[in-house]
Amino acid sequence: MLQHFQTLLSELYGIEQHLDVLDFLVTDQRFLAAVEEPANARGAEEKLLIHQGDGELGLSLYLAPELLERLKDCDPRNRLGRRNFADFCTALEGISHFNYVVWNASADKAVTLHELEMQAEIDKYVGAMALLAGQPDSVLHDSLYDRLFADPRFAADLSPEEQERYRSASAFAAKFCHSLARRFPHGLSRPGMLGELRDFYRLSQPDKVSHIRSATFA
Repeated sequence: MLQHFQTLLSELYGIEQHLDVLDFLVTDQRFLAAVEEPANARGAEEKLLIHQGDGELGLSLYLAPELLERLKDCDPRNRLGRRNFADFCTALEGISHFNYVVWNASADKAVTLHELEMQAEIDKYVGAMALLAGQPDSVLHDSLYDRLFADPRFAADLSPEEQERYRSASAFAAKFCHSLARRFPHGLSRPGMLGELRDFYRLSQPDKVSHIRSATFA
């Protein structure tokens, strides 16, 4: 399932992904306790762990085993609905982070935390759209945007700086996705939206923000 989601995002954005997310997957909470800084230790079900040093980038993607069990029992590939939507978003966020860091690192490009979170919110939207395209009877077709962006909630133990970063990333992603829905009512079935998504993916954070502001008022 995780490989399917990784391939789904890679194909949507037209990127080559040479690293299999499963090779970097960690499901043992004890691993987190051993490598995390105490200030970053939270009970999240998804975390991308990054270590930089000596010109190398180390990555691990933690997904809680309980999360993976729930997704196995209610596979979003068969039916994405209210029961598994939150879990789907959690897993996809981790894969989005992994893909984006790896792709940019391979191009020797730096990535900001704000940019990483903004792209992940967009990836949840278009990733869900791609799944729902093959599930015409899903109840989420008309409520997808609102479920993601109408009332975003963030962990209570985030610092004020982290809260602001997540809120800002969600707000920019919401504006971009709303603009996409308005300008491309047929969604991913038309090349225009897919082309814009691929161009956007390759922009730097300042250019992403500038593009969103331009698209919002187009």
